[in-house]
Amino acid sequence: MNLETKMSNTLKFLSVDMVQKANSGHPGAPMGLSDVLTILSKHIIHNPKQSKWINRDRLIFSGGHCSALLYSFLHLCGYDISIDDLKNFRSLDSITPGHPEYGLTHGVEMTTGPLGQGVANAVGFAMASKYAKTLLGEDLINHKVYCICGDGDLQEGISYEACSLAGLHNLNNLIIIYDSNDITIEGDTKISFDEDIKKRFESCGFNTIQIDGHNFIDIDNAIELAKKSTKPFLIIAKTKIAKGALELEGSHKSHGAPLGSDIVKKAKDEVGFSGEFYIPEDVKLAFESCIETGDMHYTIWLNKLEKSNKKDLLNELLNPNFDSIKYPTFNHGVATRVSNGEIINAISDALKGFIGGSADLAPSNNTTIKNSGDFPNGANLHFGIREHAMGAIINAFSVYGIFLPYCATFFVFSDYMSTALRIASISHLKNFFIFTHDSIGVGEDGATHQPIEQLSHFRAMPNLYVFRPADANENIECWKMALKANNPSVFVLSRQNLPLLDNVNIDCSKGAYIAKDSKNPKIILCASGSEVHLAIECAKELEKNNIETKVISVPCYDLLIKQDKEFIESLFNKNIKVLAIEASRGFEWYRFADDVISMNNFGKSAKGEILFNHFGFNIENIINRAKSLL
Repeated sequence: MNLETKMSNTLKFLSVDMVQKANSGHPGAPMGLSDVLTILSKHIIHNPKQSKWINRDRLIFSGGHCSALLYSFLHLCGYDISIDDLKNFRSLDSITPGHPEYGLTHGVEMTTGPLGQGVANAVGFAMASKYAKTLLGEDLINHKVYCICGDGDLQEGISYEACSLAGLHNLNNLIIIYDSNDITIEGDTKISFDEDIKKRFESCGFNTIQIDGHNFIDIDNAIELAKKSTKPFLIIAKTKIAKGALELEGSHKSHGAPLGSDIVKKAKDEVGFSGEFYIPEDVKLAFESCIETGDMHYTIWLNKLEKSNKKDLLNELLNPNFDSIKYPTFNHGVATRVSNGEIINAISDALKGFIGGSADLAPSNNTTIKNSGDFPNGANLHFGIREHAMGAIINAFSVYGIFLPYCATFFVFSDYMSTALRIASISHLKNFFIFTHDSIGVGEDGATHQPIEQLSHFRAMPNLYVFRPADANENIECWKMALKANNPSVFVLSRQNLPLLDNVNIDCSKGAYIAKDSKNPKIILCASGSEVHLAIECAKELEKNNIETKVISVPCYDLLIKQDKEFIESLFNKNIKVLAIEASRGFEWYRFADDVISMNNFGKSAKGEILFNHFGFNIENIINRAKSLL
């Protein structure tokens, strides 16, 4: 048995043993891909000792269900994943969960999660690399991005969105290896998927090649060709799922269940392997050669960095100075989407790593960076109408290591991006999702374009800060919090103009503050966004009726619920009735409120001010509801 075959078998059976011991997992894909990964390991420039080096090659497993293969590979290469970690695959609190998670496991580049996300992440990494090259030069940034994907990834629409952008921007640093085994959970792909993938990718601007995914020479030649390509490259590797698993080879039954101890033993006997978690010494040495190769490339890179004039810039990108931002001053009320446009331009002026764009809505979202050009020569990204891919791409920009990315669309379209937001939250990524046209205030576009349930949805997501500022100055304070947070942030912004809060000491640090105080309040009104102004007007009217009223602005509900009992009680006295006002579904307010004025169904098509009145967001209705509580 030659060394390459032995390396492949080691990867294969480590993965099989992990699944077998856990009695859970996906052995078929690792067995089918072990030949590809063996040869790919000779091309990837990486080093467990320098796992955050900016110019390392990136390896993205879009099929996260293939995690056993990734963990086996990382262990063999010398990353901080032990044999015991492999044996604890899919166990509680292990660093080898069922799908890889960035930040949990050494060497995992991305939490890819649902199928297709990883392809878009890989495009994002390639885009980030291309912009990094613009800033730092080709001597310092010249790495490749490798993505391994399967039939499921390419059936998901997000992959087409992302690869369309990859072709548009000619991302010749991107190499996608498609594990084409013609099998999904339900059986042969022909029952649901028969398009010509080669033609699809060529139409997007890729170079492509189809190879035997079990022929070492074919694999090696294809990767060499891809590395020299002037376009993004797709390698279609025709493989057999569960290669080497005897009667289960090529069967969909091997996809998502252990092979069984009898088949595992027989399959190992066929190739001269024995026992569990067996690693031949020469195989371990072969995989660990990445350390010596990586050291050499890293040393050469350090010498180039030392001689370049980009050292200070790289340090600035790695360590952004948030205190250097000169925020705008607002003397009159504007829509929070408008104030946000001025704020992000101020951030861009101070932080060279701030980059982002919109899903073809920059004029409406107010997200254009005015002093910069378009990607790849400037910080303005144009995603087109591709919200699915947009979210996954900026997740990759965030993980890349030197960027603070944002993206934008209308709030109602955030539904398209929920998966990317969820992964950003799981991974504690520092990126910014800007959603404008935040409520029924959208007006004439009607129910399909008026977000009702989205605010509650994202507030329910752990590790995510959802900011809904009441005016331009609150917006500034929200950005200060978001920039210093170690998790993603959402900005939910108004289309309509909002006046400046008058004589208010804005403090967003704990998610809520008193916007209008009262010495002996009989009722408390709380709200976010545009409804804060309505609450203040209602408080004035209530006080004309001798009902002293306190108003609480809640720009970030997620921050509020993290505060201690003492702070919560300083806002909400348990003996005083609380009425919450918000032009959305608003169920979460019952945590603090005795009654909630909110949306009970979808919106309608009319002017925003007419809709607010129609749905009860008016002084008369709010006062009546407040009085009924008393």
